[in-house]
Amino acid sequence: MTYNKLGTLIIDAAMQVHRELGPGLLESVYEVCLIEELRNRGLNVQRQVRLPIFYRGKDLNKEFIIDLLVENKIVIELKAVEELMPVHEVQLVTSLKLSGMKLGYLINFNVSLLKFGIRRRINGDIE
Repeated sequence: MTYNKLGTLIIDAAMQVHRELGPGLLESVYEVCLIEELRNRGLNVQRQVRLPIFYRGKDLNKEFIIDLLVENKIVIELKAVEELMPVHEVQLVTSLKLSGMKLGYLINFNVSLLKFGIRRRINGDIE
């Protein structure tokens, strides 16, 4: 499945969750509901994926955690905050870099319209 098709399914699923629940809940609630929606669409979803941190080739016994990984291709970082900050976008970019993934979404559910809470980032080229 192409990145664009997967992205469309992810955004559609997130919008369904937001329509059902609205803003104001904890990130963990949106996470489990989004996982359910994505799986209902036939997608493989992993949650709280741990990535080891290496520095100069040495494993530092520290992990970075990705909220969701869809189809082993797309990183999703979830938020339920009043406003997305630059540090949230940097977190997504770092997730992409450390995981080697090409596409990621930052989704903030604590907004009146979900389209205002979605950021898409690309790491390199996607086909």
